[in-house]
Amino acid sequence: MKEVKYIIPHGHTITKENRQQLKGHKSVILWYTGLSGSGKSTIANKVEEKMFDMGLHTYILDGDNVRMGLNKGLGFSDDDRKENIRRIGEVSKLFIDAGVIVGTAFISPFRSDRDMVRSIVKEGEFIEIYVNTPIEVCEQRDPKGLYKKARAGEIKAFTGIDSPYEAPEKPEIDLKTDGRSVDECADEVIAWLAAKGYIPAEEPALSNN
Repeated sequence: MKEVKYIIPHGHTITKENRQQLKGHKSVILWYTGLSGSGKSTIANKVEEKMFDMGLHTYILDGDNVRMGLNKGLGFSDDDRKENIRRIGEVSKLFIDAGVIVGTAFISPFRSDRDMVRSIVKEGEFIEIYVNTPIEVCEQRDPKGLYKKARAGEIKAFTGIDSPYEAPEKPEIDLKTDGRSVDECADEVIAWLAAKGYIPAEEPALSNN
């Protein structure tokens, strides 16, 4: 391990609380986890669209996008997957400090890795959203053709096929997607956040009567 005893964090005048007050909402990690093809990125994007329309400050860290830049050098071994999630957790923590609602759409198959991210932020700042889609449905969708390649042996260590996925045991939001629209799923996330006081409740539409 590299020597870190001479690294001293610098304190800043403007705090996370100051930034949250300026933005008018709390900052939090919305950690979408689920199998490939479960709908994580699609739902995260729809939630962000709705929050943007509400005037909230948001950003999405998506698995494939991050692996094209920050985590470009990582593969898909268990160790690389753990490092992938560790880095995303640290970046997400910075977004929280910036007063931003950050959505992360990653398979993140191991409970210990998700728990590690939860442990580096304050209580209530990590919202685990289990995009709960049966593997049969994910495989039927197969938007990137990955399941087909995994079944053919072209992709090794594919989550749900020959590498495990450890489903959340007590997620803040257990988002069952089968038979529901993307809008319905996104509305459930928005409603939960409003009910818990993370974001302002949407104003009811005014009647013309």
